[in-house]
Amino acid sequence: MLKRTDIFIIGGGPAGLATAIAARNRGFDVTVADGAQPPIDKACGEGLMPDGRVALQELGISIPEEESHPFRGIRFVSSGLSTDASFPNGNGVGVRRTELHRIMATHAERAGVRLLWQTPVTGLRSDGVLLGSHLVDARWIVGADGGHSLVRQWAGLDRYACDRMRFAFRRHYRIAPWSEFMELHWGPKCQIYLTPVAHDEVCVALISHDQNLRLDNALPKFPAILERLREAEPSTAERGAISSTRRLRRVYEGNVVLVGDASGSVDAITGEGLHLSFAQASLLADCFASGDLQRYQKIHRKLAVRPALMAKLMLTLDWKTFFRQRVMRALESDPGLFSRMLAMHVGGRPTTDLAGIGVSLGWRMLRA
Repeated sequence: MLKRTDIFIIGGGPAGLATAIAARNRGFDVTVADGAQPPIDKACGEGLMPDGRVALQELGISIPEEESHPFRGIRFVSSGLSTDASFPNGNGVGVRRTELHRIMATHAERAGVRLLWQTPVTGLRSDGVLLGSHLVDARWIVGADGGHSLVRQWAGLDRYACDRMRFAFRRHYRIAPWSEFMELHWGPKCQIYLTPVAHDEVCVALISHDQNLRLDNALPKFPAILERLREAEPSTAERGAISSTRRLRRVYEGNVVLVGDASGSVDAITGEGLHLSFAQASLLADCFASGDLQRYQKIHRKLAVRPALMAKLMLTLDWKTFFRQRVMRALESDPGLFSRMLAMHVGGRPTTDLAGIGVSLGWRMLRA
């Protein structure tokens, strides 16, 4: 039985594995425990933005071309209007969550991370974690156990400055991708994301405020998508998840620290959840090396500013159809404007550009 480890990470999803790899790269003895058996799945849009790819590469991980599919930008579609733009800093990539998990778990194992699958953690103590009645001493304890984090509750960190949620459902279809873009289709109080994940498969994800709205009920509201998928066979069953916008007051207490969705999250509409987790993982490993978790708290907040801002801006389009259509007409009339917005979204332009973009958009809306 394991007696001690430098860092014990509870949760073996992408955030936990990224933290383990980053800490192992800095020489720590690292253990990861998860009650599930890999590969671990999650209902999500499965698009990894260019900044997320870079953050993953900084951990030493690349997604093989044969196990993914590239997309060069984002396309917005709403009631007959469409606008798109390419990323300023390379392609994004669509990859099945199970495939991403397999790649990351294999890399972690090769890096020397101790992986305890089907091993639920039953509690915390000041000097370690409990696996049943067995205590494992740990200098640092990381909660990477997702949005419903038990570690967050055990550590007394379940206090929010912001907490909102929406509901997502995902299914894959066996069909060749028809677009070079990840497409975001706007409908009445809901959105559908289309992400190419293989040469013959597309991920279709629905997100809304209605927990009872499923893909089969929503698709008739999107006739263009429905026509595309009419002859396509579903390759997976529908799977659901919660998309939270959550900001915690604190992300560490003593030697217990949170990462990934356990530490707060942004709405899935941004596509920035994985990038945020990978950036937090690298930051946390640096803070372990310096012994300064207060620095992690401070920079953790800064990392979330841009995706949280972009989520708010994008969700304003969910407000009223007439407002969204005016914005879409404005963006159609000035393609460079959407390119600037997308560049800011993925970190290619500073958020200080928002004021100028807002003025340009307002003027275009008046003219439209």
